[in-house]
Amino acid sequence: MLNGLNILSSYTDYFKLNNATTGLNTASVFIGGFLGPLVSGVIADRLGRRPAIFWGSCLTIVGIIIQTASQNIGMFVAARIILGFGSAITGVAGGVYLSEAFPSRWRAWGVGLLNDFYYVGALIAAGVTLGTGQWQSTWAWRAPSLFQAIFSMLCILTLPFIPESPRWLAHQGHFEEARLSVAQTNSNGVLSDPVVLTIFKEIVDTLKWEKENVHDMSPIEILRTPSARKRLLVGMSPGPFSCIAGNIIASYYFGSELDTAGITEKNEQLKANVVLNVWCLVCCLVGTHLAAKWGRGLSKIYAANPKGASGSLVYGNVAVMFLFQGFYSIGWTPLLYLYPSEVMNYSIRANGVALSSFVLNAFALVFTFIMPIGLGNIGWKMYMINASWDIIILGLIAYYWVETKGKTLEEIDALFDGEKHSSVPDVERIEKNQKDIDTIAIEEQLVAELNSERGKAS
Repeated sequence: MLNGLNILSSYTDYFKLNNATTGLNTASVFIGGFLGPLVSGVIADRLGRRPAIFWGSCLTIVGIIIQTASQNIGMFVAARIILGFGSAITGVAGGVYLSEAFPSRWRAWGVGLLNDFYYVGALIAAGVTLGTGQWQSTWAWRAPSLFQAIFSMLCILTLPFIPESPRWLAHQGHFEEARLSVAQTNSNGVLSDPVVLTIFKEIVDTLKWEKENVHDMSPIEILRTPSARKRLLVGMSPGPFSCIAGNIIASYYFGSELDTAGITEKNEQLKANVVLNVWCLVCCLVGTHLAAKWGRGLSKIYAANPKGASGSLVYGNVAVMFLFQGFYSIGWTPLLYLYPSEVMNYSIRANGVALSSFVLNAFALVFTFIMPIGLGNIGWKMYMINASWDIIILGLIAYYWVETKGKTLEEIDALFDGEKHSSVPDVERIEKNQKDIDTIAIEEQLVAELNSERGKAS
């Protein structure tokens, strides 16, 4: 939305913006996004994934109302901070929830679409600002501000009709509800389905192993063991990598970028903004398909495209601006919430994803604030600084990242801990009829294990 607002003279003139205040207004949402992750992991672990999403959505709506009613820069900035704080809570809880609730065969789509919908919102915002841009009143920017509330309202209305995360339920000792949640998302509610039994057994066994090995839910757990530290570094890397790749320019200052290309008429810039978001939405859906089909590491290589980035920035070629943004959408957009939530084990997942979001927003805060100042002072050279990082990013991904395609969250543990913490076969083999299981024996094991857990709890 800010991309469109920064093009509107009704917005820039109303607040009498210069390069510094433009950066402040734009970056302020990341102040909230920077603060929200400090509590979002704890909230998601203590209250549950769904309640965290609910309260985060409520805060977002409060920020939207204040932004729509803003009378000065201070009020606008405060509103964006509240909005960013609420969005950070829903983003962390939503990413964790989707990764824990979706079947592994659909997880890439389920979690990838979370961030893909950035471009659905961006497309709506671009279309609304294109329509309101001709209005000769402050509603030219207030109306787009108010439209932000649509998805938060839809989120609140949807929550009563979806099950809670089976991992969270099992960790709280609500085993029957956890098994039902697995069945609802994997077998249309059939509790005795072999896939459901296998997944539920993996969850119970892995949570039991974590508790027996003193893996607690405190934030410090993300740093306590070498495995946790490795998971954290790998899982939080998509955030800063995506920021320094150069996307900030096109996402928030596309108008300034078009100025360097010689397209200075405001209505033409607004139209180009709409087209850009359509293009990016298509590309990120392609990227989600590739993440599901090829895996996380292979599709990620599309994002590290120094040739595309430098070409767009050096020559100011509008077509290559779109090309760069398209490659970014293919490679980065689906993975920003998908990959961190996959590589974190349960005891550090919420806090680890929260820290990943914290780092992402910290980088975004800095880059969105300095970008208009840098563009004003050194122009296209600012683009080159962003583009040069892509080569380094590509090497780090190739060396450190692990592939998570086709594995449940519990099976991913073996990639970091060296062993799987459950005796049942991998779910993908059962889904493909490559392995049979003794459902009666597993039922008996589950009854014994759950009775033991209830005995300890009592």
